[in-house]
Amino acid sequence: MAVAFNAVEQAIDSLVRTEVRAINAYHVPPSTNMIKLDAMENPYGWPDDLRQAWLAKLAELSLNRYPDPSATELHQTLHRHLNLTSATGLLFGNGSDEIIQLLIMAVNKPDAKVMSIAPTFVMYDMIARFLGADYCSVPLDESFQLDVDSFITAMIEQQPALVFIAYPNNPTGNALSRQDVIRIIEAAPGLVVVDEAYHAFAEDSFVQDTCAYPNVLVMRTFSKVGLAGLRLGYLVGPVAWIEQIDKLRLPYNINTMTQASALVALAHWPILAEQALQICQDRAELAKQLAELPGVAVYPSAANFIVIRLDLAGPTATDVFEGLKAVGILIKNLSGQGGVLANCLRITVGSISENSQLLKGLAALLPSR
Repeated sequence: MAVAFNAVEQAIDSLVRTEVRAINAYHVPPSTNMIKLDAMENPYGWPDDLRQAWLAKLAELSLNRYPDPSATELHQTLHRHLNLTSATGLLFGNGSDEIIQLLIMAVNKPDAKVMSIAPTFVMYDMIARFLGADYCSVPLDESFQLDVDSFITAMIEQQPALVFIAYPNNPTGNALSRQDVIRIIEAAPGLVVVDEAYHAFAEDSFVQDTCAYPNVLVMRTFSKVGLAGLRLGYLVGPVAWIEQIDKLRLPYNINTMTQASALVALAHWPILAEQALQICQDRAELAKQLAELPGVAVYPSAANFIVIRLDLAGPTATDVFEGLKAVGILIKNLSGQGGVLANCLRITVGSISENSQLLKGLAALLPSR
């Protein structure tokens, strides 16, 4: 048995790329029977009438046939929903992750570089590594702010083919100013992708700017507005860019049920928009109550989550994370990433009841004033 294992290890060492062997798999913690406030999901389900309309739509589907490879009806419907011009195209992916992969594949010439800020969405770095691309970043300060001049200087020096700007940023929750993003776009030597995964909770968007800047694409997802189970992301940008990236998309990447479900969601979009508005209101109230806890610093957020930093004089972020987990509440411990995220926790805005239980759990773990 040991001989067979050694043979497998030797084969892996000789065949698998060094950078792949060096990567840890993306870990998703188990969450059965937990209050789940770790993954930026919408806590609200669909009302019964919308659920019935969805089930009726699914009942019409022919699952023995392959899905529409171009998602034609969904493409046309979303194009109208976003009020896009004929010069603007759409590409659908299995979540944003697939789109990130396609983008990096498209520009990954020898010595090409991918660039972003740090910390930011971990998949930019991970997927670049998967594909053997050189990834570089410029750090935020301890208030999660970016020195844009330093970023532009580094960008000019590194000459990245692709720059990702999460707007708002994950895991910090804040957004660069519009003017700072425009400065980056105008100075970029290559393509700039504005990742608007949390657009439903923010006050600004660059979707319409894709007409003004030929090097700009905008990436979004349906996940944060209550459809995380669909795994549906999309890319907006000039038709010429979309056509090139679409060449790398595998056939039938968006299944029949996902296409149909997204059509139902778009037909009832005011319900999802109302839920997003409720989450924004809940975010403000939760931030206020978190700030009243002893030893807790709360950072501004334009997303559906809040980052807090714990005072070094009290329990560590890991202690609090484990304490909440022990009573059935799952949040995200960011402290393991170190740097500006030291002793930080990320909390998804839940329902009013979930937020209340979170606050109660935190109060029990933190020292009294």
